[in-house]
Amino acid sequence: MIAPHRPSPSSTPLHSTQQRSAHLGAKVGMGPGAPASPPPWRPRLPRLALVVFLCLCLWFTSEANGQLAELPPRGWNSYDSFSWTVDEDAYLQNAKILAEKLLPHGYQYAVIDYLWYRRYVDGASSDSYGFDNIDEWGRPFPDLQRFPSSKGDRGFGQIASKVHEMGLKFGIHLMKGISRQAVNASTPILDIGTGKPYVENGRQWTAFDIGLTNKTCQWMHNGFMGVNTDIGAGRAFLRSLYRQYADWGVDFVKVDCIFGTDYSPKELITISELLQELDRPIVLSISPGTEVTPALAENISKHVNMYRITGDDWDSWKDVSSHFTVSSAFAAANKIGATGLRGKSWPDLDMLPFGWLTDPGVNQGPHRPCNLTFDEQKAQMTLWSMAKSPLMYGGDLRHLDNNTLSIITNPTLLKINHYSKNNMEFHYVYVYGESTSSRGHSGHLTSQYPVHLTKHDGIVVGLTSCSSDLAKGWFVLTQNGKSDHICRNYRPENGKDISFCLGKTKPHVALDDNTMDNEEYQAKFHLAVADIKDSCLDASASRRRTASERKLPMFSRCKWHENQMWELNDNGNLVSSYSRLCAKVESSNEGVGITGARAWIATGSKGEIYLAFFNLDDTTSRKITARISDLEKVLGTSFVRKHSCSCTDVWSGRNLGLLKEEVSAVVNPHGSVVFELMC
Repeated sequence: MIAPHRPSPSSTPLHSTQQRSAHLGAKVGMGPGAPASPPPWRPRLPRLALVVFLCLCLWFTSEANGQLAELPPRGWNSYDSFSWTVDEDAYLQNAKILAEKLLPHGYQYAVIDYLWYRRYVDGASSDSYGFDNIDEWGRPFPDLQRFPSSKGDRGFGQIASKVHEMGLKFGIHLMKGISRQAVNASTPILDIGTGKPYVENGRQWTAFDIGLTNKTCQWMHNGFMGVNTDIGAGRAFLRSLYRQYADWGVDFVKVDCIFGTDYSPKELITISELLQELDRPIVLSISPGTEVTPALAENISKHVNMYRITGDDWDSWKDVSSHFTVSSAFAAANKIGATGLRGKSWPDLDMLPFGWLTDPGVNQGPHRPCNLTFDEQKAQMTLWSMAKSPLMYGGDLRHLDNNTLSIITNPTLLKINHYSKNNMEFHYVYVYGESTSSRGHSGHLTSQYPVHLTKHDGIVVGLTSCSSDLAKGWFVLTQNGKSDHICRNYRPENGKDISFCLGKTKPHVALDDNTMDNEEYQAKFHLAVADIKDSCLDASASRRRTASERKLPMFSRCKWHENQMWELNDNGNLVSSYSRLCAKVESSNEGVGITGARAWIATGSKGEIYLAFFNLDDTTSRKITARISDLEKVLGTSFVRKHSCSCTDVWSGRNLGLLKEEVSAVVNPHGSVVFELMC
């Protein structure tokens, strides 16, 4: 539905003096948007509390100076516990507990996840059509039944003020682009400079003119599509959108269906540029993250603050274990804490689904406990901390138990997550005398962690950055004078070269599909399955995927849509028109079956060495050992000055005394052990 006409808070040409003062006050720690004042220092303040106090001071100061995400962001997000059904009361109750119990540990963002503009009524679901509230300018507006304080044109302004009064920062989830409802209704576009409909070249532009109907979000096909940022009207729409969020008091935006297989670089960079125009600093997080490689992130990490590198992480061990290889690759590529939007950027391993949860994609709030064991939760928290991932808790805080609280507030792991350096997978560990350095964990980026598109005799097609060598080598196979196949030679594990081929066909245009310029698309084609009628290769998932879902059956009815359009360039790259990623082929067994022992290391500012062991096996406890000489080999003599180390067990807090020559531990299945060493 379209909300009745209302004077938009973003329709004024410029911020008022009062608005600018409020924004500046939030920057420098003044006014209602600022964090609550820290308690006065007392001589008897416990040492840990003093450290927390000083860290919070540094953290707030960096953001007051306009530097965003100088440390990996922490907070709470509603998705794991509420899916899309969270309402104002439940959100504010969680925010209150967040401020009381987790803000002292650096968890500062309270984020309302997706579809806050969708009416929670019969027939509405995560991909339904016609249930969204949009304003007269085609922009999503909060569902008035779930968020009653939005009535009277307030938007999220009142909720943001309450969150700021708690000392927290306010965040919302967004889909990329523009809603199908706005495009179908041809809503006008706001020109924030005039407060009137956007006019260019003597014509008034509407949502219908800027929506890319051939680039819909494939897992929310009825919801949103990309915006044409090559024209002024498209940029004007996005500018009005993000100016409105700044006026509401938003501090954090999570933009979905814009990265990975749904990669939309032009729109993403435009959003980043528009956020830099605002007086109010806003952290930019992007997702969902399927099919992300370090090479792909190289082009985009400087424009954002957080970017998902996997699919959705839920409370299953398969999802957790799928993060070990990909997090290692991003660490090896020096992407942890690289330059980002107004500050730094962080590879994001997704939320911590602990405590009281819901299920993916349902119309139901929290109703069940976490399926991960206590050991599995500790292992996940350990990896997230060692990899310096943002920490966004996903459980319903109203049911936060002491065990979960102890995991997500472990002071040493939080210190590692924020302040450690030299974070990397450590390859020199031994299991019953066998070194993992010879067992395939060498860190070489030969496998780019694919989202598999289709099987073909033990071979799968995946996507990667077009700069990768794995993307080259595609060619046209001509038979009987016709160029009817696109192929790539491939050598599987048996060493015998074979050719992998898919049929090349021209797109079929259905009556209900958008008809595009034939000249523009004359060099593009479908890739079809020979034995399946009307079935074409897609380059994007038709539904949200979890982190462990690597094999995607990506064939669907042939249609004229960018996600089914392919091009073959002169470099031998098979390029997806949708994401501009390139296809590769590999064995269907590659990257499958994550088991065995893994280890990570990091260093502290006072010479500490943090060493974490992980046992990924399902049933067998493992004794895992690291030699101190190998620590020296990796970290150098500045951290390892002698072959004996004082050692503390991080999870138990036990002082293990002086260890000589090696560090060992028996690790439970799906478990972890973390040591703090001084050598």
